[in-house]
Amino acid sequence: MTKSESIANLAKALCQFQGMGIKVGKEEINPFFKNKYASLANILDTIAKPLSECGLSFTQFPDGKSLTTILMHSSSGEWIESTYEMPIAKPNDPQAVGSAITYARRYAIGAVLGLNIDDDDDGNGAAGNKIENQKQKLDYDHPKWNEVVKFLADTQDWKKVEAKFILTTDIVNELQIDIAKYQDPVGHGLSASASQIQKKVK
Repeated sequence: MTKSESIANLAKALCQFQGMGIKVGKEEINPFFKNKYASLANILDTIAKPLSECGLSFTQFPDGKSLTTILMHSSSGEWIESTYEMPIAKPNDPQAVGSAITYARRYAIGAVLGLNIDDDDDGNGAAGNKIENQKQKLDYDHPKWNEVVKFLADTQDWKKVEAKFILTTDIVNELQIDIAKYQDPVGHGLSASASQIQKKVK
């Protein structure tokens, strides 16, 4: 994170913003983890007016495999910024890049402003090593394989998959292959699992 020489006015405005008790509705359901989350569009609609009332604004822009978010205070010109490295399974595929950018934007602005945008069903911090013991080993024949491929193709969120399953290096490689096939069925041809996913989605 980097910032202007002083952020006193920005900090005061951010305190005012967070004190407004803004609640972002979680209107979307993650089909893989079944937890609710707020879409980027809903987040932006919810925070637009409160940010303006507090004299705050932000901008986000992707640069290669990273996304930079800048929070600014209008009257003082103070600012803070942070850059997030985006994991992209297939950098040359517009759909994969777009999904990664949307995912990164949601979490970046949520973190910067202190918003509650997800219902966390993992409980890693509270459960400690118990979660590790409850993980299932993911392989090609696992009944959740298709859902994992689609989830990763849409969100690029490997951390959530790793929180639920044990992934070996070979399985990660197989997942990446099926993700690429799912995202570009014409160019790569569909594997059996990717074909099944396409049928479920359509």
